[in-house]
Amino acid sequence: MSDRADSPRGPDLSTLPSVDRVLSDRRIVELTGRCDRTQLADLVRSAIDEYRQALLAGTEFDDDMSLLDVVVARVAELLTQALAPTLRPVINATGIILHTNLGRAPLAPEAVQGIVDTASRYSNLEVDLASGQRGHRHLLVEDLLCQLTGAEAAAVVNNNAAAVLLALNALGMDREIIVSRGELVEIGGSFRLPDMMQRSGATMVEVGTTNRTHLSDYENALCERTGLILSVHPSNYRVLGFTADVPLAELVTLGHRHGVPVVLDLGAGALIDLQPWGLPAEPLVADSINTGADIVTFSGDKVLGGPQAGLIVGRRESVDTIRANPWMRALRCDKLAYAALEATLRLYLNRETLPEHLPV
Repeated sequence: MSDRADSPRGPDLSTLPSVDRVLSDRRIVELTGRCDRTQLADLVRSAIDEYRQALLAGTEFDDDMSLLDVVVARVAELLTQALAPTLRPVINATGIILHTNLGRAPLAPEAVQGIVDTASRYSNLEVDLASGQRGHRHLLVEDLLCQLTGAEAAAVVNNNAAAVLLALNALGMDREIIVSRGELVEIGGSFRLPDMMQRSGATMVEVGTTNRTHLSDYENALCERTGLILSVHPSNYRVLGFTADVPLAELVTLGHRHGVPVVLDLGAGALIDLQPWGLPAEPLVADSINTGADIVTFSGDKVLGGPQAGLIVGRRESVDTIRANPWMRALRCDKLAYAALEATLRLYLNRETLPEHLPV
């Protein structure tokens, strides 16, 4: 006769329905129209396993419902979750109009319609309709960008970070790039300009200090290995107090005197003056081009109000060099981005009616 006390009885797992029993239930059979049987079987196993773990943990269930009913209800819930889109509309109550984490600018109806029309049929993305020969997608919006900015040429990639990286690589690889220490910015997601500079294959030459940089700092750094001078507009921060920086016009004069191109990253990049709407003044892309910057890069989905894109405008020789870079194909936009971008840019042709069309 054993001296050991009787062990406490564990939960009765036999009350759990089998996978086949659940799959044959009428309520589950009705769900097969929403997904295939393999996916449904996986959800059934997940639901049964959840309740197995709950029973082992000592959870008690309502006596009015059988475990079969509980599992069936859970499977329906899991299926609804599995079929729900992960990218969903939200209400922006943050107070930040162009919120990066909320998708930035909502598109104008014209841009949305452009996406629908382009997505639902074939298009002349890279076909010259006049000759029937292969075309170039950058030509779809180049004339518009040049008309709106005064640039000689333009190119489009998938975001402004890509535009900056491509410009640095195409114009500065294996050479030195001069930049002020006060402009070595970090944007969202710990994405830092010095890291991008390293990836571009160029050597970064920092000049000046965090709060004060003078024209002589740039001039003293110039040498035969200098590939370009980079200027970065601090879109979302300000250094105040005892500060000094170099106007773009002076950088352009210096660079061109020494045969060195000047690249300006405007970040948000405004095409029109935003002050009439109570917003702070931002440097305009057209003004930067008129000042003589060889390349200006800016975003399509911030102040512009279009799709995510990196817009590159400037002198034809510099833009052609960028287009010829092997990274251009890897960073290019698809037809939907071009459709939305073209529609958005066309709205800027009539500045009087622009506020009626752009959501923000």
